[in-house]
Amino acid sequence: MRNLFIIISGLYLFFITSCTKESFNTSPDAPVNISTDTLTFDTVFVAAGSVTQSLKIFNPANQKLKISSIELGGGQQSAFRINVDGIPGPVVTNTEINANDSLYVFVIVNINPNTNNAPFLVSDSIRINVNGRIRQVQLQAYGQNARYLRSVAITSNTIWDNKLPYVILGGIQIDTGITLTINQGTRIHLHADAPFIVDGTVIANGTRADSITFQGDRLDKEYRDLPGSWPGIYFRNLSRNNLLRYTIVKNAYQGIVADQPSPGFPKLDLHECTIDNIYDAGITGIYSSIRAVNCLVSNCGLNILLTNGGNYDFAHCTVASYSNIFIQHKKPVIVISNWDSVSQLKTYDLQVLLRNNIFWGENGSVDDEVLVSKKGNTPFSVVMENNLYKAVTPPPNTTLTGNLLNTPPLFDSINESARYYDFRIGRKPSPAINAGKNIGILTDLDGKPRDIKPDIGSYEKQ
Repeated sequence: MRNLFIIISGLYLFFITSCTKESFNTSPDAPVNISTDTLTFDTVFVAAGSVTQSLKIFNPANQKLKISSIELGGGQQSAFRINVDGIPGPVVTNTEINANDSLYVFVIVNINPNTNNAPFLVSDSIRINVNGRIRQVQLQAYGQNARYLRSVAITSNTIWDNKLPYVILGGIQIDTGITLTINQGTRIHLHADAPFIVDGTVIANGTRADSITFQGDRLDKEYRDLPGSWPGIYFRNLSRNNLLRYTIVKNAYQGIVADQPSPGFPKLDLHECTIDNIYDAGITGIYSSIRAVNCLVSNCGLNILLTNGGNYDFAHCTVASYSNIFIQHKKPVIVISNWDSVSQLKTYDLQVLLRNNIFWGENGSVDDEVLVSKKGNTPFSVVMENNLYKAVTPPPNTTLTGNLLNTPPLFDSINESARYYDFRIGRKPSPAINAGKNIGILTDLDGKPRDIKPDIGSYEKQ
């Protein structure tokens, strides 16, 4: 009997304990942890679709918790929407959280158009009712109106201004013989399915104070610095007489591609441009003609690719890559060749002039940052004058004059973990200072004057 009593008592205690664990905590002071008190959405273009973020509600106690309601303050009229464990709002009731467990609340924003040209703030809140006690999470999103172009062809001469951003969905094509002029300060945002295709001419007239920008259309934190977020700019066979000045191209899959030559040199003229964080190649020339002056090409999968021959002139450019969380530095910063072998080996005429440039990479697996490849007997000329570059083996088939080999440029500030890169050369100071050849370029990428003994790279020490 004594043993039976002990067994029954144990079963009773187990039953009571189990019931206690399964019961709900009904106290207004029941502990609840919420992952944030404010959800902030960066710039969202109106009519461009939705952006989603989430918060987590955690029950740290040893009892289950019932949340009476999770509710949007603005109700059905709110620019925000919520979804709680698969149940859409604006109100979700009687949601249970097991002991030491959590649930996610997904918050979606889709901002409606208005007439304001500048960014505007949309706000709301989520009210979380736990046993009669209200907790709130603030919601705020910055929205902006834009001009939307979806799968469009430009078939007459057109001027774009900077009054509103342009958001491109599905792609855009500038027709043969047509000129698109882009005024200073214009911002162009392209969706993941939207290549910028040029069969005619683009004249982009940015300034130092008011540059032109090409980038993706997702500006929320998780996507705004993501390489490969839109396809790139493509100057195709019939395109000619293109000029990009003080233009920034960033976060594309391919940055700028020029395919085939055009009557006269160059097909594409780049002045004071920045091409940054490109997943594949920052600048690609395919049997084409490109001139680049005072340009920065940074942190790309392959910064510059000149292939199948062509005619190229790069002066006072800084071409540099550092491994980071998005792109590992595994390829030389510039690759030059006069051949292709898609079906069979073909070689082409090649003329490349590289003067006063920096070609540098670190924290990767590349020993030779300048790769030159020659095949066949077609005319071939690669000239490097007064460049600073990194290489174990100097590039073959190349005329080398006055270059600085394997001499670190000592850029002003590089912080890969913070993704901060300042490629100026005045603070250390750099061996690139006064090491250039005077070729008549009077200013640098910052618009600052160059002296009679110019510095190598896109920046001049002041």
